[in-house]
Amino acid sequence: MLSSEIRKKYIEFFKERGHVELPSASLIPENDSTTLFNTAGMQPLIPFLMGEPHPANSAIVNCQKCVRTGDIGEVGDSSHLTFFEMLGNWPLGFYGKKEAIEYSFEFLTNKKWLGIDPNKLYITVFEGDKDVEKDTESIKIWQECFKSIGIEAQENQRIFPLGKKDNFWGPVGASGPCGPDTEMFIDIGLEKCSDNCQPGCNCGKYIEIWNDVFMFYYKNLDGTYKLLDKPQIDTGFGLERATCILNNLDNVYDTDLFVPIVNEIKKLSNIENPDLKQLKSIRIISDHIRSAVFIMGDDLGICPSNLNQGYVVRRLIRNAIRHAKLIGIKDVFTFKIAEVIIELMDEFYGELKRNKNFIINQLIEEEKKFSKTLENGLKEFNKLNTVNGSDAFKLYSTYGFPVEMTIDLINERGLTFDMDEFNAEFGKHKELSRTASCGMFKGGLADHSEIVTKYHTATHLLHQALRETLGNHVEQRGSNLTTERMRFDFSHPDKLTPEQLQIIEDLVNKKIKESIPVLCELKPLDEAKKCGAIGLFGNKYGDQVNVYTIGDFSKEICGGPHVQNTSELGHFKIIKEESASSGVRRIKAILE
Repeated sequence: MLSSEIRKKYIEFFKERGHVELPSASLIPENDSTTLFNTAGMQPLIPFLMGEPHPANSAIVNCQKCVRTGDIGEVGDSSHLTFFEMLGNWPLGFYGKKEAIEYSFEFLTNKKWLGIDPNKLYITVFEGDKDVEKDTESIKIWQECFKSIGIEAQENQRIFPLGKKDNFWGPVGASGPCGPDTEMFIDIGLEKCSDNCQPGCNCGKYIEIWNDVFMFYYKNLDGTYKLLDKPQIDTGFGLERATCILNNLDNVYDTDLFVPIVNEIKKLSNIENPDLKQLKSIRIISDHIRSAVFIMGDDLGICPSNLNQGYVVRRLIRNAIRHAKLIGIKDVFTFKIAEVIIELMDEFYGELKRNKNFIINQLIEEEKKFSKTLENGLKEFNKLNTVNGSDAFKLYSTYGFPVEMTIDLINERGLTFDMDEFNAEFGKHKELSRTASCGMFKGGLADHSEIVTKYHTATHLLHQALRETLGNHVEQRGSNLTTERMRFDFSHPDKLTPEQLQIIEDLVNKKIKESIPVLCELKPLDEAKKCGAIGLFGNKYGDQVNVYTIGDFSKEICGGPHVQNTSELGHFKIIKEESASSGVRRIKAILE
């Protein structure tokens, strides 16, 4: 079964059951300071999972582009990827646990859909502990599902209760929404590794294919749990893994999502039958260029740099180049692989072809830039018998080696290394501490505190003030909100003058002082655009959108949350204006 068929079947199944399909949101989170990328299908929907009414006014389904860098060191094995597609569906209160489980079972086993042999399907649920009771409800629902097709699903034989480590999601951080989940596994037919082998075992016999999370609880800061007033359900069905399992393959790189990419790399390297080392390099190149293409191909126009998302792009490209040299690719090559990826994914992600020239130009420029320094840097590295913090810093600052590449080389060569000294040395370097801080690479729930809500509304005022001062060519290119400040990226070719910044700041504060109500209306997307509403992220909400209006000054398509009146914002102050990337400027501001 081709990946395209699985993707279409999933969307079709849930649309037939009353769900509204949403397009994938941008890879770059909107107003979420906790992560560089959208790392799960639920992440762009956080405001609605937290209680905001969704404009679609329905259960929803989509296929979301995701990037996770936490396991980047594992890429090259049979399953780890940095970019992946996550299929998901969310009831948003329109149905509950029973329907969610029944839908999962039907889609997996019914011959009209995936047609998996139900005898190969195994389930895990939460076993309960002192904080949250055992999920007996899910056990009973699953037993009824299996019974409907004549299979007795006994506990600890087909349905396995497991602890929090395996079957409890969240919260991200010390407190927040969380809850038990139920996971679906396929027995791929391997022998049991022991008498205790069961779903959740790492031997490879049981492969997880789907996960339903029941976010019914809220964990308080004191460690206690309470039931949520508006419980939510979040599901996840990874396309790459599902394609692998449904085609009886032992790795994702043999699926139709990767075969054309892998074949192009084999052609470029003139390697037909790679050994294990070469195979790992081929897989890493496939994954890394694929991720870089999707990040740069995003309509926000991310390019390689030493900061934030751009830092990840640079790391991916440069690591791919290093592995290309290991398998004998000497010429500029990344753009050739990118062309294969763009053609392969064009049917579902038209933005890649729309931004093809940008992607190709950035890849060629980055590859030329890095190739000039890579050879000299590797020569320097090869002179070292041990690597201390100063050595690693020199490789970064002089030769452009990303920190993670230095660590990879150290591990590959089996060199001795003092990690404490390394961390101390790099902790002194401002750029690195900002880009590689671990918190920026972890996905999580966006902060919905009162101050962040204020900053969210302030971005609307700033956006319009920029357009009125600089011109209507100004468009939002991303924002990042924390409890300390707001950061707003926008399209503009030139550095702003002090006079322009003062005009913008004064205009925002003028609108705050006017105490203007912030009104929200639900409109069809086309109607919202006709009435002048702007919004970079409008496509993620579907056919119905929320339009937030601030008097006759600002009208934007947006998700919540927002304040009710501009007077709640206090005093707006711009603290910095700088370049974010080519043609994109960045303003950092605070509310006092």
